[in-house]
Amino acid sequence: MQDASKTHFRIAIVGTGFSGLGAAIRLKQAGFDDLVLFERATDVGGVWRDNSYPGAACDVESHLYSFSFAPNPRWSNAFSRQPEIHAYLRDCAQRFHVLPHVRFRHTVREAAWSEADKRWEIETDRGTFTADFFLPAVGALSDPLIPELPGIEKFQGKTFHSARWDHGYDLTGKKVAVIGTGASAVQFIPEIQPKVQKLSLFQRTPAWVLPRWDERFSERQKHAFGAMPALQKLVRTVIYYRRELFMVGFRNPRVMKLVERYARGYLKRTVKDPVLREKLTPDFRIGCKRILITADYLPALTQPNVDVITSGIREIRERSIVTTDGVEHEVDTIIWGTGFHVMDLPFADHVRGRDGRTLNESWAGSPSAYLGTTVVGFPNMFFLMGPGTGLGHTSVILMLESQLRILLGALSHMQNQQLDIVEPRSEVQTRFFDWIQKEAQGTVWTAGGCASWYLDANGKLTSLWPHGTMAYRNRARFRPDEYVMSRRPGREQQLMAAE
Repeated sequence: MQDASKTHFRIAIVGTGFSGLGAAIRLKQAGFDDLVLFERATDVGGVWRDNSYPGAACDVESHLYSFSFAPNPRWSNAFSRQPEIHAYLRDCAQRFHVLPHVRFRHTVREAAWSEADKRWEIETDRGTFTADFFLPAVGALSDPLIPELPGIEKFQGKTFHSARWDHGYDLTGKKVAVIGTGASAVQFIPEIQPKVQKLSLFQRTPAWVLPRWDERFSERQKHAFGAMPALQKLVRTVIYYRRELFMVGFRNPRVMKLVERYARGYLKRTVKDPVLREKLTPDFRIGCKRILITADYLPALTQPNVDVITSGIREIRERSIVTTDGVEHEVDTIIWGTGFHVMDLPFADHVRGRDGRTLNESWAGSPSAYLGTTVVGFPNMFFLMGPGTGLGHTSVILMLESQLRILLGALSHMQNQQLDIVEPRSEVQTRFFDWIQKEAQGTVWTAGGCASWYLDANGKLTSLWPHGTMAYRNRARFRPDEYVMSRRPGREQQLMAAE
């Protein structure tokens, strides 16, 4: 058990989702045990702890959406639900002895690099800590985004965001407004639709939807996966290469016309009403925004107690929502399905580098990190799932595990060379950012005719990696010549004395 009074650590990690736990596990396996994980909640799990709304599930098969070093032969479905993924993360934290390193109920308020002391000073709501290395693992889907609509303060009914679902509130018989049609909304709408009296879906932009072909694994299959690890590895490999094929279309928008044709056919087969089908038909190239994978969303919208509203919201009143066409919609409950702060990470306002500027100030609207991991001006910081590591086609765990190779490579090199401080060279980070923008040209994200959260306020692709995951893995290694490294003042004297 870790000493509760300890305030300085070699490595400090913020967050206990896939990124934080994965980093802690790999660090411990490599012999780096002097670490701490700060967690603002009372349990591990990150987004898979917080997003417990009805129907919450992963849209990537769990045999791939899991750590390669911790396969789970007992997944109940191909696409696992939130409780099972959360349980998997809990099991990993316990099985790999990470829990003793976690400081629960510790919200990080500020993290700043001390140039004088050459270390990170981390202020939490339960005390101040210091660390040689700082690893933000907060993820882009951790802070709910709620739009500031006129009159929202007047509303007298119940409101909550999908990521903060109120399980104690009974929706049965209620008139419910759902604002937003993102990945969360398409999962919880089919779950609540049969219970509510009326469901009014306020849709700003329709999304492309593809059917999810789920499979429930039998006990025989689970036993086979456990008895023959090679079989599960083969299944994971097949899923991996099948999903990588999507990148061919993302990089060649014309190819996506074939996928778009299939999606249109699915929409036509599912939604017979031509008026409703027109409302649900996007006017941009498929893949430009996140493709939604679901088998029951479109059927739910065809039910008689559902109304899809495409007019904008003018104001919210005590018990209603008024749209721009002047129609007043009576509602008891508002559920926000409006996503998260992705490009304007609130956490980045509280991380300060060498010159005192925050990450967001340094980025000036275009988040940038070399290989999505290290940032100029922020020594000894390794951003897990940072800018440019998101994916639109497969498991982000693949990107995370490649990032951890960079981290472990850097720490091992610095330990061997008795170095203390590292950050990427400015020209290397700039060249990498420019390369990302060049590679993004002509892809479905920049030529698809839509505005999405994949693009930042400056129109740059800064959230996604524009190639397949193998291309990232081939680049994701620590190369000393791409970094500026040094020793702490006094280290030379210590080394000479030791000799």
